[in-house]
Amino acid sequence: MRIPYGDTTLDIDLSDCDVTVAEPAGGDPVDPRNAAESALADPHGPPLADRLAPGDEVAIVVTDVTRATPDDVLVDALFSELRRAGIDREQVVVVVGLGLHRPMTDAELRDGLGEYADLAQNHDADAAREVGTVEGLDGERVPVELNPAVADADAVISTGMVEPHQYAGFSGGAKTAVIGAGGESLIRYTHGPAMLAHENVRLGRIEDNPFRETLDRAGDLIGVDFCLNVTHGPDGFLGASAGDHRAVVADLAETAKEALSVPVEGTYDAVVAGVGAPKDANLYQATRAATYVALGDSDPLASDARRASDASEGRSDSDASEESEGGASTESSGPRARGRIVLPARLIEGAGEGTGEKRFYDRLSRADTADSLYEEMRAGYEAGAQRAFVVARVLRDYDVFVTNSEHPEVAEACLMCARESVEAAIPDGSDVLVVPSALDTLLVEG
Repeated sequence: MRIPYGDTTLDIDLSDCDVTVAEPAGGDPVDPRNAAESALADPHGPPLADRLAPGDEVAIVVTDVTRATPDDVLVDALFSELRRAGIDREQVVVVVGLGLHRPMTDAELRDGLGEYADLAQNHDADAAREVGTVEGLDGERVPVELNPAVADADAVISTGMVEPHQYAGFSGGAKTAVIGAGGESLIRYTHGPAMLAHENVRLGRIEDNPFRETLDRAGDLIGVDFCLNVTHGPDGFLGASAGDHRAVVADLAETAKEALSVPVEGTYDAVVAGVGAPKDANLYQATRAATYVALGDSDPLASDARRASDASEGRSDSDASEESEGGASTESSGPRARGRIVLPARLIEGAGEGTGEKRFYDRLSRADTADSLYEEMRAGYEAGAQRAFVVARVLRDYDVFVTNSEHPEVAEACLMCARESVEAAIPDGSDVLVVPSALDTLLVEG
């Protein structure tokens, strides 16, 4: 069978295992330009032109290379509407919503934005300034910082990709602007241990999700005037939606759920979680597949059996992890009780080059065990390090194997196991669930 790997695919052979493949229905792909134009013609709320005045200075916040958003198409469609409102090109700035990710290169800007690349500037979180506060979990006031060009604009527009998100339920909407073009204060708060430990902060859930609610309140505060978002499945884009940011996310989340949900019954010894470009460029992004599998609506791995086995044998989590890292499990005659998640990922950027990615690597690479790191980080951590906290949560229960990578030493340094191939990471006789597109699949209870 084939699974995504970078910009191509990887052939894997698990003929000595009992394999189940979780492939969502996927939906019928649409042309993103046609979908965007249709969405702009029938938005949630007033049309874009009715929300603007001819003299307005406009900021369009777009996604970065970690999202497969067709920003060139979306920005071009938005410019058609801006011209109808009497807005000239010189009145528009395009801000790349990096959050704490690395800046996009000039070549990436040209590839991502086409003829509008000359209008673009990379967001710098250190330069963001406070524009107000929003209510947090327990009524506390949380500062909201914003890119100066966005803060000074008369109108704020955002593009985005509404796709399953570990914390927000689904990404997109106000998130592109308030996180992508925001400062560390809101990122630190929303990605802190208190928020991420909340029972309603989970993959695929937007209702009563305090993470999503905080982002939406911040979107109201900064004045996200209009959104144009898309959603996608394994085979392409599934639709577009435009207008008020909450309605856009709700609309496309329903489209995505219908296309991406796969019922799963029982438990498995191993899950192969396909990633592919652009998310498998670095370990920070690729580990999303592991957390989506283990911390979603339905966990397909058997951690209870592993814990019972470890307890009966007098082993700790760290003991089990050390055995796995020693490689004994892959040569054993049968699968171990401790489940494993296998991530084929190129890792052309290693751990990642942005501030968040570096903090992620620093935390994991300095840790002795997943348990000790998780307990340490429960007391708090710097913005961007939250992925280390969530990965540690997964590693407490499961082994994560990164295969076929260009930087196996990075995975080994981060409490994970590196193998040359998927086959080398899974013992013969294992019950295996293969999720070819883990980031485009919602595993739900069958």
